[in-house]
Amino acid sequence: MQNPNPPSLSDKWALILQSAIKSRDPFIGRCIHAPIIKHGLCLGVFLMNNLLNFYAKTGFFSDAHCLFHEMPLKTTFSWNTILSMHVKGGHLDSARQLFDEIPHPDSVSWTTMIVGYNHLGLFNTAINTFLRMVSSGISPTQFTFTNVLASCSAKKALNVGNKVHSFVVKLGLSGVVPVANSLLNMYAKCGDSVMAKVVFERMRLKDKSTWNTMISMHMQFGRLDLALSLFDQMSDPDIVSWNSIITGYCHQGRDIKALEMFSSMLKSSSLNPDKFTLASVLSACANPQSLKLGKQIHAHIVRVDIDTAGAVGNALISMYAKSGAVGIARRIVQLTGTSSLNVIAFTSLLDGYVKIGDINPAREIFDSLKCPDVVAWTAMIVGYAQNDLISNALALFRLMIREGPKPNSYTLAAMLSIFSSLASLDHGKQLHAVAMRLEEASSISVGNALITMYSRSGSIKDARKVFNQICSYRDTLTWTSMILALAQHGLGNVAIELFEKMLKINLKPDHITYVSVLSACTHVGLVEQGKRYFNLMKNVHNIEPTSSHYACMIDLLGRAGLLEEAYNFITNMPIEPDVVAWGSLLSSCRVYRNVDLATVAAEKLFFIDPNNSGAYSALANTLSACGKWEDAAKVRKSMKDRAVKKEQGFSWVQIQNKVHTFGVDDALHPQRDAIYRMISKIWNEIKKMGFIPDTNSVLHDLEQEVKEQILRHHSEKLAIAFALINTPEHSTLRIMKNLRVCNDCHSAIKYISKLVKREIIVRDATRFHHFNDGSCSCQDYW
Repeated sequence: MQNPNPPSLSDKWALILQSAIKSRDPFIGRCIHAPIIKHGLCLGVFLMNNLLNFYAKTGFFSDAHCLFHEMPLKTTFSWNTILSMHVKGGHLDSARQLFDEIPHPDSVSWTTMIVGYNHLGLFNTAINTFLRMVSSGISPTQFTFTNVLASCSAKKALNVGNKVHSFVVKLGLSGVVPVANSLLNMYAKCGDSVMAKVVFERMRLKDKSTWNTMISMHMQFGRLDLALSLFDQMSDPDIVSWNSIITGYCHQGRDIKALEMFSSMLKSSSLNPDKFTLASVLSACANPQSLKLGKQIHAHIVRVDIDTAGAVGNALISMYAKSGAVGIARRIVQLTGTSSLNVIAFTSLLDGYVKIGDINPAREIFDSLKCPDVVAWTAMIVGYAQNDLISNALALFRLMIREGPKPNSYTLAAMLSIFSSLASLDHGKQLHAVAMRLEEASSISVGNALITMYSRSGSIKDARKVFNQICSYRDTLTWTSMILALAQHGLGNVAIELFEKMLKINLKPDHITYVSVLSACTHVGLVEQGKRYFNLMKNVHNIEPTSSHYACMIDLLGRAGLLEEAYNFITNMPIEPDVVAWGSLLSSCRVYRNVDLATVAAEKLFFIDPNNSGAYSALANTLSACGKWEDAAKVRKSMKDRAVKKEQGFSWVQIQNKVHTFGVDDALHPQRDAIYRMISKIWNEIKKMGFIPDTNSVLHDLEQEVKEQILRHHSEKLAIAFALINTPEHSTLRIMKNLRVCNDCHSAIKYISKLVKREIIVRDATRFHHFNDGSCSCQDYW
């Protein structure tokens, strides 16, 4: 028998090079290069391609480049080898230049570029490269498909994914498990559960990745029963399978089920929990009731020596912080350092400190973060705001603008919320300009915050402008914010028209929308309309009324003088009436001077909240208004004996970024004398115009002259006098008050607006009053 031809020297060296690549031995390969040249074998394409491949895969990039440029003859394999080296090194720009120089790029060339773009997160470029590849007549391989489908998943590009799917079917690759799994993952990530199910059911061969993708998808969509059914069908679920179920339960708020599945995993399988399992079960323990179990899991982590520098450490910090054990969470931060502290853990820790009212340690941690991102900055600002540390929040935001990352829509919305609470229109407008400059003003969160800020600062006109710019987004909160704003500014009929338009375009209202529209009916006295909306909410939109909805209905009936009906409504409520419900009835009883019902409502309030100063004041004022001075005095004495402090009324106005606050008979302001001269002058002028002081608003048994002096020095009148002295003529005055404006002030301000020819906007405890040329937007119904 004749022996086969022995391998040539070229073949031997090619085999050695291939072996050196596998063994990652850089020295053997380099030793061969010189003999190849010496023996004149450098013209052989096969051997030179092997040498080029060796240099590229062992990290000798400069040697690979030199060899590539010296090769007299290059094949597509040569080009692909050097192209792959550039791509794996992350040098996409030079890789693209090389790709454009390839005489005849094949499927490997195109796929290499797609893989490179995909790994660097340039998903759109990867997808476009695939489309160019197909247009060039090059058939994709299974590796091309898995990578481009990964890009479609990342960008949620369902339309392109559908086209890729058609190519897969056309080329007969739908039965290839990795390709089918990529299709399945793409449909799941894009939210098309129907097509995901079709792909899954058509797969003849399924691996664990197939099952895990379907389980994860069902969990993500809240179909827990379907996910559990698939999980039970798996013969040997792996750790990813268990994690999908446990994490899914956590995301759906089913913490107990998550912990039960974790316990079942420990009992029924030999699998050890990994860092993802532990992070999920720790998040399920993030409440005071499960703190003991969380500590046991922490002990297990310490016992098996699991690294706590990353996800597990952050989950431990979040768990302890959310469970009220902020001190332990802080110690873990000190042990692990802040370099691996993620935003979720930081915000949990911050929230923990906020709840106990100790914000300084949170700021220390924030300051220790090397490069806090925009979420951390925002969380710290919100933490200050929640603790009423407004100046700190403002200072941190200014520091963020100067030195930190660019604020995002949530940062801006948080700051606008602060300005809303301050009713600071000037600051709010400045921040609106910042949002426009950052191109965030049209985002939903910022737009909604702007509507609220402008509304609470007294500029309903600007609020409507913002709404008109973003209403096309069909966001329920946007429409709800605008309806509530219109209602609070006395434009109840316009608010109701907007609500009807909302229903017409099939934008479903939520429970907050109904609170807003019922408030609108309350402010304009549309009792029957309010009743219709209440029934619509229950019977058509299937929204169960909350205490807020019931309080709106009581207020609606009470303000309209239907006190008995309001009382019957309270007694027939399916839920226990709260302070707001009885308070609304008591307030209406004071307006309509119904002593008997006022007494009943007050007694109910005292039972729920014995220290409710508003109940004492309202009952005493009702008795005083009906001339029952002795009974009123007894109520006030009872209030004093029980050390219940009455809420003091005050008003404030902001001028040139400074807030000026006034109480009744205020004697502390630096411009006191000028203010009192101004209000005395105004008082005499409006009396000449026909104003008659409503001395019944002074609910004390005093001489008429004394009553009139008290009325003249009410806090909102003093604020108006100060604003008239310190603002340009014809400019709008914006006055804020913490309590309901009294009848006398309401009447006086109408006359003042006509006298000084200015619009005066007064925000009291429940609404805005726009006074202009002698009339008010509430039409004297408030």
